[in-house]
Amino acid sequence: MSKSTITYVNPLKLLIPPPVYMVIFAGLMWLLSQYYPVYSWSIDTQDIGIGIIFIGGLIDLSSLFLFLIAKTSVNPMKPEKAETVVKRGMYKFSRNPMYLGLLLLLTGWSLFLGVLSALVLLPTFVWTINTMQIQYEEVILEQKFGDDYVQYKKSVRRWI
Repeated sequence: MSKSTITYVNPLKLLIPPPVYMVIFAGLMWLLSQYYPVYSWSIDTQDIGIGIIFIGGLIDLSSLFLFLIAKTSVNPMKPEKAETVVKRGMYKFSRNPMYLGLLLLLTGWSLFLGVLSALVLLPTFVWTINTMQIQYEEVILEQKFGDDYVQYKKSVRRWI
């Protein structure tokens, strides 16, 4: 497969940047915690939530830094602009550590809010990012980088 041939990807699928999805889900979690607070934790989970938020932010920043070091595009809306497949750092364990970081930010936020109803949106966030972002990124990256990316997909999980 030629590295210069990129198959059409529905632009509606790559319309909303993943951090915007995270903010939308964070808002929905807050609304659920305020208006439908199902089961409040019996212990204070705010400190745990802050710790997980910190870890998620650290993963996001370190993953972004690796992209900058590799001099490749960090724009999730234009995966075809990637210049290389980053395989160092967290990318040895997850093909999508930036999205994993966003998930951890939401996990920490849900624990900070202190109600079970906020946690219920986490699987929906994973499904949304898989469906609206990752599947299309992978098609483009596989077409652009060929067997190198296919082998990477076989050896490293999508999330963790």
